[in-house]
Amino acid sequence: MENMTIAEKVSYIKGLTEGMKIDTAANEGKVLAAILDVLGDIALNIEDIDSDLADLTDVVSDVEDDLIELEDYVYDEDDDYEAPDDEELYEITCPDCGETITADFDVIADGEIKCPNCGADLEFDLSALDNEE
Repeated sequence: MENMTIAEKVSYIKGLTEGMKIDTAANEGKVLAAILDVLGDIALNIEDIDSDLADLTDVVSDVEDDLIELEDYVYDEDDDYEAPDDEELYEITCPDCGETITADFDVIADGEIKCPNCGADLEFDLSALDNEE
C-alpha cells in the first residue's frame, strides 16, 4: 500500500468492506459507507490539487527562468561597458540603498533619475555649474 495513491487506497478499503459483506442497511454500515464516500471525494480533490500544483510549479519555474535571463541582461556584470573616449562617466551613490550607479553627464543634466536598485528618486542640482560658466 506504500506506492498507492490516496484514491487507490480508498478504493482498496472499499473493496475490503465489500468483501466483508458489511450490511449497509444497518446503522454501522451506513456510517462506514458514508465515510468511504467522503474519503473518495477527498482523494479526488487531492488529486486535482496535486495536478494544479504541478502546473503552477511549472509556470513558476518558467517565470523564474525568465527572471534570471532578465536579471542577467539588466545586471550583467560580465559585460564591461566602456564609454566612448569623449564621454565621461560619473559614479553616483544612492543615499537610500548605497548602490553605486554609473551615468554620463547627459543623464545627470536631466536633473533626476530613479535608482535602478531601490527606485528612490535621485535629484541633481547643477545650478552651481551655471554660475561657474
